[in-house]
Amino acid sequence: MPTCIVIICAGAIALALFLKEKLKKYSLKAVFLKTTVSVLFVALAVCGWYAASNGRPSALGLFIIPGLVCGLLGDIWLDLKYVFPQSDEPFTYAGFLCFGIGHILYIVGMSLQFCPRGAEVYVLVPAALGVALGFGNMLLEKPMKLDYGSMKPVAIAYGALLFSTVLVSGSLAMLHGWHSGAMNAIFAGGALFAVSDLVLSGTYFGKGKDRPVDIILNYLTYYPAQYLIALSLFLLR
Repeated sequence: MPTCIVIICAGAIALALFLKEKLKKYSLKAVFLKTTVSVLFVALAVCGWYAASNGRPSALGLFIIPGLVCGLLGDIWLDLKYVFPQSDEPFTYAGFLCFGIGHILYIVGMSLQFCPRGAEVYVLVPAALGVALGFGNMLLEKPMKLDYGSMKPVAIAYGALLFSTVLVSGSLAMLHGWHSGAMNAIFAGGALFAVSDLVLSGTYFGKGKDRPVDIILNYLTYYPAQYLIALSLFLLR
């Protein structure tokens, strides 16, 4: 647990330095600092997996850690789009792809770890609802003054995966009576992830929604989300 605290504190310091640089200007230094914050949530997950495995690697860890690595890569691509605006679209697609794969890995990992045979309905029903919400999110495009443009199919697919992560994690946490610390952490992380991405959608696809307060809110929900998901491996017993 001391290792866990040290990593989280180091991540908080790196995040503060990143936000200071990000609000000042888009630069490779900001990308480096952001990558540092992301490397630390991967390190937290690896330490947690090792601490809780007792020599028997968990199915959750086998998928959560690669999912977090996908998040790290997505972080890099999405910030490089600001450093190299001429390559905006390829970097955006790469970022969405990495995060989408990450959500798939999260869903598979927690399903294998926490869904007993015969209880598949606790995964299938919320996943189906997540897909429906991904499509339904498009109905909010005009009311929220967004313009997805050519990214609409990607936004639908990613939204489906994001909402599925939140709903499946909540469903499995409920299945276990909210007594599983690991599952509760993933659900809390998934909910914060959704809030972060809702803010981010305004930044990417809206107008006038890239104010400092929007940027800060995005990262102050996104990084706690990833750290909670990483922390779930410490709580796995």
